[in-house]
Amino acid sequence: MFDFGLRIRELRESRNMSQETLGKRIGRSKPVISSYENNIKTPPLDVLIKISNEFNVSLDYLVGKEKTETLSTTGLSNSQIELLKIIVEEFRDRNLNFKGLSARQQKILNLLLIEFVTR
Repeated sequence: MFDFGLRIRELRESRNMSQETLGKRIGRSKPVISSYENNIKTPPLDVLIKISNEFNVSLDYLVGKEKTETLSTTGLSNSQIELLKIIVEEFRDRNLNFKGLSARQQKILNLLLIEFVTR
């Protein structure tokens, strides 16, 4: 059985956020956040959306339908989004036996340097 309250607590604590801070950011009080985390109350849809936006997760992830956390690219440039895709691909495909940097890893480092130097 999925524990919705635990999901919220884990997301909040992983970002070193207090119940009070989360409450202020989504327009709810600390006791209401506590009631969500303790599965006493279920937030309405508008609050679920605010929570998912606050933590950059999908509604499916928040309510336990999806097991993987997502990353929002809202507000990023096309080059930043492309760089993130390359980094994710590298983490998925990395060869743990390879010593040194692969060509793709070198490309990632170059793109990161360009991104941070030109911004």
